[in-house]
Amino acid sequence: MRFFSALLVATFALCSAAFAQSEAYPNRPVKVIVPLTPGSGADQAGRIVARALSELWKQPVVIENRPGAGGLIGTGAVVQSAPDGYTLLIQSASYAANPAIYKKLPYDPVKGMIDINNIGFTPYVLVTGLPGPYSSLKDLVSGAKTRTGGLPFASAGVGSSTHLAAEFFNQTAGIQMVHVPYKGSPEAIQGTIMGDTSFYMAPESTVLTQIRAGRVKALGVSSRSRSAQLPDVPTIAEQGYPSFEIGLWFGVWAPAGTPDGIVQKINIDINRVLQLAEVKTQYERLGIAIRPMNQQEFTRFVRDEVVKYTRIAKTAQIEPQ
Repeated sequence: MRFFSALLVATFALCSAAFAQSEAYPNRPVKVIVPLTPGSGADQAGRIVARALSELWKQPVVIENRPGAGGLIGTGAVVQSAPDGYTLLIQSASYAANPAIYKKLPYDPVKGMIDINNIGFTPYVLVTGLPGPYSSLKDLVSGAKTRTGGLPFASAGVGSSTHLAAEFFNQTAGIQMVHVPYKGSPEAIQGTIMGDTSFYMAPESTVLTQIRAGRVKALGVSSRSRSAQLPDVPTIAEQGYPSFEIGLWFGVWAPAGTPDGIVQKINIDINRVLQLAEVKTQYERLGIAIRPMNQQEFTRFVRDEVVKYTRIAKTAQIEPQ
């Protein structure tokens, strides 16, 4: 009986400590590492959420870009940081793609990080340069099938979600393409504008400005239904590829060992700020959709995405680096 009483007291003490810790969090600035270039979709969404959290928490939430190696450099820095909630990661779907691309990661994607929450979804837009030889998706596919060796396509880096989204399109269309990796989305878009590549599967949030300015032509969107931001652009599915659907998403992670009370508080507070009118307005302008999740739902979602990207990479015969 004494044992169970002691156990009950210890459990209550631990829960009380976790609650107290989360109540006090944050009491100093929070650093958020984005392992991608400024202007990327994750960077844009991350800065909007960071500003809103700063106001909610009454503490600075500072974005720090650490691009390189498909996001591994910045992600590794977060893994090695103290698990206290004061260093977080905001990354794109590349987080789920990297296990399929790299033989050895500087972290365990399951045990080394805690999945906290999703902060947005955006479709990809398959864009080509203007002026250019391709006025439709059909023209692009025909060009790829007739050119020996295949046409070049851009990505935001080897193993990035934009790389695998394009490979998924190539597989669906039955075409061969030559991969041209760039440092990030802004650079990949510029390469496509210059005509150095035939197309880029660009996150809608990063390419809307260039589409509206007439610098690139949108040939199709990757979502099942048309984009509210680009209602005149047909989906890839409705252009003869009914099974094609893929999207880009952005999430927040913390190092393993971060107290559950803090993890749950961050999850809840992210969902709170995503419902703010000013956040919704900024997201709508960028074409980012909001799909609130609890922490367990986001964890399941990330695991499913890892499986999906592994399948795409295997079919594309991408040799792990």
